[in-house]
Amino acid sequence: MWGSLRPGICFSVVVAGVAILSLACVGQRSACAAEAEAHTTWSAYEGGVDSDQYSALKQVNRSNANQLQQVWFYSAAGARRFECSPIVVDNVMYVIGKNDSIVALDAATGREIWVHDNGKPQMISERGVTYWESKDRSDRRLFFATNNILHAVDARTGNLIESFGDRGNIDLREGLGRDPKTIGEIESGTPGRIFENLLILGSTPGEEYGAPPGDIRAFDVRTGKLVWTFHTVPHPGDLGYDTWPRDAWKYVGGTNTWGGITIDEKRGIAYFPTGSPTYDFYGVDRPGANLFSDCLLALDARTGKYLWHFQIVHHDLWDYDLSTSPKLVTVRHNGEAIDAIAQPGKTGFLYVFDRVTGKPVWPIEERPVPKSYMAGEHAWPTQPFPTKPPPFAVQNYTVDDVNPYVVDPVERAKLRDLLLHARNEGLFTPPGLDNTIEPAGNNGGANWGNAAVDPTTNIVYVQSKNTPTMLKLEAKPPKMEIKGSPATKGQLLYIQNCQSCHTSELTGQPPAVPSLVDIVSRVGPDRIRSVVTSGSSPMPSFGDFSSDDMDSLIAYLKAPGTARVPPDVIAYLSAPPLPPPPAATDGSDAIRYWTGYGYITAKDGLSGIKPPWSTLTAYDLNQGTIKWQIPLGGVPELEARGIKDTGSFFPQGGPAVTAGGLIFSGTESDFKIRAYDKDTGKVLWEHELPAAPHAEVAVYQVDGREYVVQSAQPKPVSLSSGSASDEAPNMQGYYVFALPKTDVVGQR
Repeated sequence: MWGSLRPGICFSVVVAGVAILSLACVGQRSACAAEAEAHTTWSAYEGGVDSDQYSALKQVNRSNANQLQQVWFYSAAGARRFECSPIVVDNVMYVIGKNDSIVALDAATGREIWVHDNGKPQMISERGVTYWESKDRSDRRLFFATNNILHAVDARTGNLIESFGDRGNIDLREGLGRDPKTIGEIESGTPGRIFENLLILGSTPGEEYGAPPGDIRAFDVRTGKLVWTFHTVPHPGDLGYDTWPRDAWKYVGGTNTWGGITIDEKRGIAYFPTGSPTYDFYGVDRPGANLFSDCLLALDARTGKYLWHFQIVHHDLWDYDLSTSPKLVTVRHNGEAIDAIAQPGKTGFLYVFDRVTGKPVWPIEERPVPKSYMAGEHAWPTQPFPTKPPPFAVQNYTVDDVNPYVVDPVERAKLRDLLLHARNEGLFTPPGLDNTIEPAGNNGGANWGNAAVDPTTNIVYVQSKNTPTMLKLEAKPPKMEIKGSPATKGQLLYIQNCQSCHTSELTGQPPAVPSLVDIVSRVGPDRIRSVVTSGSSPMPSFGDFSSDDMDSLIAYLKAPGTARVPPDVIAYLSAPPLPPPPAATDGSDAIRYWTGYGYITAKDGLSGIKPPWSTLTAYDLNQGTIKWQIPLGGVPELEARGIKDTGSFFPQGGPAVTAGGLIFSGTESDFKIRAYDKDTGKVLWEHELPAAPHAEVAVYQVDGREYVVQSAQPKPVSLSSGSASDEAPNMQGYYVFALPKTDVVGQR
């Protein structure tokens, strides 16, 4: 059991009093066959509550995948943060539609059945909805959240179910031990999981100082009553309380499950990958190992009772949170069958455990890691390193890894110099006041939706990114960064630095604060540069603006209508600031530090590090080895120069694997969806979309015809231009593929 966490102790397990039986000892082959037969629907996010991202359908297979054609499209124009993966029940597809409405569609044609208007919310659980039905099917419900409010609607009509919560709604800011008025965001972007008559939810509380805690909660699907809560930042008397400072639960946030949740329905166990504590990169106010951050956490799905955990990062200073849904597998190990669970991480490791006990299938070693140079920061002295299987992502970078395809030799030299003079001591080099390389990257490795498993072979497929980052702590918050045109970047700067005085419409507050409408044509860019750099009472100076920042700001002021900052980012930045959290009693938060996420990006929009930038890896977990690995997608600008096999820059969402011998996956930088041979990784089919794939692929059937659906959103037409086409909003939506009907009839 946990006392103080000691180096070398990563996991704990409680099984007494819980009826859990190992089912792995006999009948592995027949059990696999039964599981495959069960995966013929896609009625839950990632295919089912087991999060396999697997379909037992095989009408579309290796022999005919190259005949797939688009059969319908449904627009989701106006959806703010569009990452929705559809679900399908009774030939009805449920999606997030135009302006973040919830829509029911005929899954064979895309015809609208009903629309639930959410009134253009600032936030929505953008990756989809959750479906529940009663045993007699007389009651069928959809659950989703907008603006921190959980909603229940009738799946047949789209109407709110007023017997649920407060007339169909539950305020998710309540019951977290914080003043709800201080909570800016808590709802998760990922749909919850249904277990029996419970809706189990994670959260997305934000990553700043004073963010709310990431409690895991379960609600009664009929009434909305809170049934159980698990405190991921332990309260007094809870297991793990002594891995934090006293009363840390009152001011520390995060430690949340914002990605997928996996449930072993036979055993009644729910598995939660948890995130890092806040603040992500500086932990002076939270000394200790910080349970239950960065854990694979197993709870009794009915009660929320703790069963076991394994912490993959102690005292996280790198934002190495777990977000990919863990995958249920049955593996042969030392001559025995083990029901296991495989968890990909941002670290690039695949961690594999006995899913009942939490014991690692292969040894995971605690190894010494570098110390922090920050005063008062006690980086944990060891971190877990799996001995098997091998990592799927690059975990070390040197000056020799600068992107050779950066055209400008001066820029290449600057990138080499940046790497050469940064602190660079491996995966767990603590950030400090000087540049520090984070080789796995806080947005690298495996992220949400990035893995699938074939339950008939227990091969696990991991989609991942190689994207190291450069961290540097400073005693002020970083400027938010964004991809896009100079005007888009300038709008972001304007919102963060100018809007509070000059207003969102640039009209100012005359006479004290002048209007900036047509300011470039009225006074010229040189005068703007002078005033911004030096200030002009009552306006302060902005001496930290770089020349690129200034060019971007002027581009926005010259043509504000061309800027394309996403609406959800505008809403987030325009919201009133939250009141500061109470000071720690020991004064540890007297000085706070921040860092940007530190993406190492060249001026052409590509990575400053050499490819491959993304890969797809197949793991044989009977052997603990990599079966194959390929670059995932490409970059059209480089392919035009004859440079191939770079991997996409960067894919979002994830794959689906099928009994037809295929893996479907979409990639962002080349706007393509592909079918791969699951045994070799060979591309068997590809189709270019007018928008960028940005969610997990879903597979379903209607009246004997198999369909594949990929949602996609507008992205820059080229990495260098950073601007989307004028028709881009209408390209956002759901692209659905099937074989020609003549081929389908021939297979019946």
